[in-house]
Amino acid sequence: MQTPPRAEYIARINRVMDYIDEHLGEPLTLAELADVAAFSPFHFHRIFAALVGETLGQYVRRLRLERAAQQLVAAPHKPITAVALDCGFSGPAPFARAFKENFGMSASEWRRTMRRSGGADGAMDRSDGETAEQVSKDRQTLGKPRKAWQVVPVYGGAVQQRPAWRVTMAQQDDSEARGGIEAQVEVKEVPPFTLAYVRHTGPYAGDSELFGRLFARIMQWAGPRGLLGPETKVVSVYHDNPGLTEPDKLRVSVGVSVPEDTAVDGEIGTMVIPGGTWAVAGFELAGDEYAAAWDAVFSGWLPDSGYQPADGVCYEQFHNDPEQHPEHKCVVSICVPVKPL
Repeated sequence: MQTPPRAEYIARINRVMDYIDEHLGEPLTLAELADVAAFSPFHFHRIFAALVGETLGQYVRRLRLERAAQQLVAAPHKPITAVALDCGFSGPAPFARAFKENFGMSASEWRRTMRRSGGADGAMDRSDGETAEQVSKDRQTLGKPRKAWQVVPVYGGAVQQRPAWRVTMAQQDDSEARGGIEAQVEVKEVPPFTLAYVRHTGPYAGDSELFGRLFARIMQWAGPRGLLGPETKVVSVYHDNPGLTEPDKLRVSVGVSVPEDTAVDGEIGTMVIPGGTWAVAGFELAGDEYAAAWDAVFSGWLPDSGYQPADGVCYEQFHNDPEQHPEHKCVVSICVPVKPL
C-alpha cells in the first residue's frame, strides 16, 4: 500500500497531468506547471521524470502528437497546420519534424493511411506488417524505465529527532535478483560553508577525466595555501538540471570548503552553500552508478519521506580516494535541501 507521503506526491503529479490535458493547446511553462504541483521549479522537472518515467518535455510532446494523430483522422478536412496549432505546436515546420520522428511518416501520409485502414486503431498497409501503434511506439523518445525502490525507516537505539532510511533497489519479479546500489539517508541540519571552486560549463555526464582535471586544479591551488585538512569538504555543485538545460550550457562547480575570508583570484571563485535542513544520502558508487543514485533519492526516497525539495542547488560530497577502496568505489553523499511536504 502507498504511504501517505507518496500518495501526496502522486496527487500533485496527477494535478499537473490534468492541467496539461486541459491546456495542451496552449504554451506551458515550467514555472506554471511547478506552481500547479506546489514544488520548487528547480526540482519539479526531476521529480516529474522520476515518478512518470518521461521528462516533462517528452510527456507534453507525446500527448500533443497523440492528440494531433487522432484529429488528423477524426477531422479529415481540417488543415494540417490548424491541427498543429490546436495541439500546441508553434508552427507547421516543428510539428512536421516531430510527427515524422514519432510516427515514421508525415502527417498527410498518416491521414491517408489511417483512412484506408479504417482509423488510427487499424493496421497499416505496410509490407513489413507493422501496425500504426507499433510504429508510434518505436518512434517515441521515452524516459528510461523507472526502477522500483524499497524505502525502510531505520531507527537507532536512542530516541532520534528525525528517522533515517535505507533505500535499496526492490526486486521486480521472481526471476530478478535483488541488487544494485543502496543508500543510507538522513535528514539533518547542516551549517553553511564557503566553497572555493573551479567551474566547468558544458557536458560533464560520465566524463571522469574532466572531473579528475577539475579536482586536480582545485587541489593544486588549495594544497600550497594550507587549506586542506581532515575537516575539508570536497564537493561538486550542480547548478542546472540536465533535463532542462542544453548540455553545452550545464554548469558544475568542483571545490573545497575554506574559511569565509579566504582570498581567491583568477579562475578560482567562492560561493556560500547555505545552511538549513538537508537530506544527506550516502552511497558507495562505481563510475557508472551516479545516475541511479540520484534516481534513488528523487524517485525512491523523497516520495516516501514526508519531505520535498526546497529551493537551492544540490551537491555531491566526496569522502574517500577511490583508488584506496577495495572495489575502487567512491564513498559519496548526495545532498538535497528539503522542507516538510
